[in-house]
Amino acid sequence: MKKAFLASLFILFIGSAVGQYYLRGEIKNERGTLLEGVLIQLSSKGLNPFYSGNGGAFGIPSNLIYDTITLQLNGYEVLKTIIDTRKMQSFVLQMLPSTANQFKKKLNSITKNLNKTSISFMGLGESYSSHVENEFIDAKLFPETGLALNVDHASYSNIRRFINNQMPVPTDAVRIEEMLNYFNLNKDSSNVARPFFNCNTALTTCPWNEHSQLFFADIAAPKLNLDSIAPSNLVFLIDISGSMDKPNRLPLLQAAFKLLVENLREKDTVSLVTYGGGVDIRLYGVSGKEKTKINQAIDSLEAGGDTPGTDAIRIAYATAKRFFMRKGNNRVIIATDGDFNVGEVSEKAMEDLIGTYRLSGIYLTCLGVGMGNYKDSKLELLSKKGNGNFAYLDNLQEAEKVLVTELTQTLYSVANDAYLSINFNPEQVSYYRLIGFDNKKDALSDSTTQMEGGEVGTGHHMLAIFEITPTKQDSSLISRKIANIQINYKTPQTQQLIKQIFEAKNQVIDINTANSNYRFGTAVCMFGTLLKNSKFKSNINYDQILQLANYSYEPTDKFQKEFLVLVEKSKQLNAPSKKKKNASNN
Repeated sequence: MKKAFLASLFILFIGSAVGQYYLRGEIKNERGTLLEGVLIQLSSKGLNPFYSGNGGAFGIPSNLIYDTITLQLNGYEVLKTIIDTRKMQSFVLQMLPSTANQFKKKLNSITKNLNKTSISFMGLGESYSSHVENEFIDAKLFPETGLALNVDHASYSNIRRFINNQMPVPTDAVRIEEMLNYFNLNKDSSNVARPFFNCNTALTTCPWNEHSQLFFADIAAPKLNLDSIAPSNLVFLIDISGSMDKPNRLPLLQAAFKLLVENLREKDTVSLVTYGGGVDIRLYGVSGKEKTKINQAIDSLEAGGDTPGTDAIRIAYATAKRFFMRKGNNRVIIATDGDFNVGEVSEKAMEDLIGTYRLSGIYLTCLGVGMGNYKDSKLELLSKKGNGNFAYLDNLQEAEKVLVTELTQTLYSVANDAYLSINFNPEQVSYYRLIGFDNKKDALSDSTTQMEGGEVGTGHHMLAIFEITPTKQDSSLISRKIANIQINYKTPQTQQLIKQIFEAKNQVIDINTANSNYRFGTAVCMFGTLLKNSKFKSNINYDQILQLANYSYEPTDKFQKEFLVLVEKSKQLNAPSKKKKNASNN
């Protein structure tokens, strides 16, 4: 009897050792988002790695009924447990605090300890996020404020599209900080590397309010040495759905990407993923020297079908991971009108999808095109959640600006999660108002919302402008500091947190004698204030803007010259006499 029992145990052991089982399952996070690329290790397989695939699914053969599984993914807690290989498994990875923070709604600017206001939602045909304009803040109660740094400038070229088509500009399409970003004032054309941020400040009179002053913070990003710039792993993700079948959409993008291809090097790699009626990989890790092959693939694109955008995003990121360069520039460039009509189309679902890729070291650039069904809100969300930047292409000249002239600023990041903190001196400042950097209404309504830093490209200049009400002071106090400024950011390769501190002096000059870049930036701010129908527009008019811009613009800069034309067109479009005439004709 004893021998029979031992024989049975031996047979059971042999059977479990040589039998084949197939472990199947899926992996998701606590938000229900399926996770791909999770490292899976089974004790029976030693150090052999396996990974979850598209949709978080996996299947692994095992010769044991019971095995120990270990799951690892950057930004998540390691999960190790014993499993039954005969059963379908469903695992939930818990986010680390830093990862969970990525899914919170984010602010473009924030004032410490200031209560948030109630909100309402306003929708427009082209889908723009509704914003709440920054108010004047009491510096004695709330001296510290902050704002995100980035290179986004989609708002300006989109505004230009409306004005050139003699159409009114939607107020929520106006983001003044992006209008200022468009001109990249104080652009440095030299090839001298700069390892850290630099900050210059100025304090001037205010052209629309004699009781106010304007405070300028002029930020220059670190600059890479272009002669030794790292290789790039680029994935072009191009929307070829039916909505792209117009001259200002797919044909414009084809011409735009071919401009970019001309600047690729042998050490760069390009992949091309398209979506429209399905998702296709047209190029897979092709060297940048094979320009003819790349251009032929771009030329072959034709529009048609629905828009499976979320599936395409997954495949594009998987392709970028396949050719990932550890010390290189890894980036997905998505080009679309933003009309994702198949799959996870809500902003929350898109946010969850992109948030899972944020920690992968792969950046995202969004290029928007089209009109009528253009989804600005979705592309803005994608770029911010994808640790990237955002531009709108209304013509081929704009494509050349973004992908050729400013290629390095668009594609090569020198700072992640970058933001500026300003602590005003209440002895010098009674009230202050940040111009632009307005926050989304839904972000303001969320009590857990935090400010989100931005991605900054090499050599970028950014101008932030405050309107301030000075305290009453005697002349002996004029040299005292007006504010302390701190720039906070992480380095892309090491994620090391760096803080730089600057001091701003209280030395007021007349706006008419200030640096021409500050004067031109002020004209841009005034123009944006009118376009967004701001409550602070009462003392601003088009003639003031034209006068200030006319004697401050750079004559050799075609974009600054074009600004004057746009202001004049907008003046004519919004002239009271024209409005009355149109009303009488209706």
